Amino acid sequence: MLKKIVLGSALLVSSLFSGDINIAVAANVSYAIDDLKKEFNKLYPNTNVKVTLGSSGKLTAQIKNGAPYDLFMAANMKYPQALYKDDLAVTRPLVYAQGSLAFLSSKKIDFSKGIELLKQKDIRKIAIANPKTAPYGTASVEAMKNAKIYKQIKNKFVFAESISQTVAYSVTAADIGFIAKSSLFSDKMSKYKQGVNWYSVDTKLYTPINQGIVILKKAQNNSEVKAFYSFILSKKAKKIFEKFGYLVP
Repeated sequence: MLKKIVLGSALLVSSLFSGDINIAVAANVSYAIDDLKKEFNKLYPNTNVKVTLGSSGKLTAQIKNGAPYDLFMAANMKYPQALYKDDLAVTRPLVYAQGSLAFLSSKKIDFSKGIELLKQKDIRKIAIANPKTAPYGTASVEAMKNAKIYKQIKNKFVFAESISQTVAYSVTAADIGFIAKSSLFSDKMSKYKQGVNWYSVDTKLYTPINQGIVILKKAQNNSEVKAFYSFILSKKAKKIFEKFGYLVP
């Protein structure tokens, strides 16, 4: 009898969660978002999670212009904090993961010099996410300035609109690029080897990239959005983020 009651309660909860939710997601999370959705749908199989990927700056501009997103997973805390301040978000921004930078090249690279290698003559083009709209681009510039090489190499930059586009540029249009380390943990990136094609950027050179999440005003009474929000902050989600190279709070 107890099993029937529990099963009935589970079916009732599942039936209550049976709509679409629209989430805006920073491009660096594109590699982990499918696994996150799959795990969430094990708990809420009838909720359809629709994802729009982009740079945090552009997604924030869309939200301010009325884009119908329910939840925002940004690449840093700056943008969700701005939305919260402007009363466009109903939850105070919380850190869901912490991102880090890596170098990537399709070529075999000697990484023994660290970030100084960017000054080499055979490094003619450096891919970087647009620092005006992409937090990983901002972190990349900060790393170069702290290493005191920015002015010497800024004419080599090839700008991408998002960190995911930077990955593509790093192995096609440029000799090397600054990417989100998380992108290296997808299956399609397995051909690029650590110490040969990619290497972590010294974390002492840039401010840790705290990535923030908020529920947006449109969805303040949406129970399915609240469920997804809680899931992203859960232990199950943290394990997925760790799998994709993130640090978790």
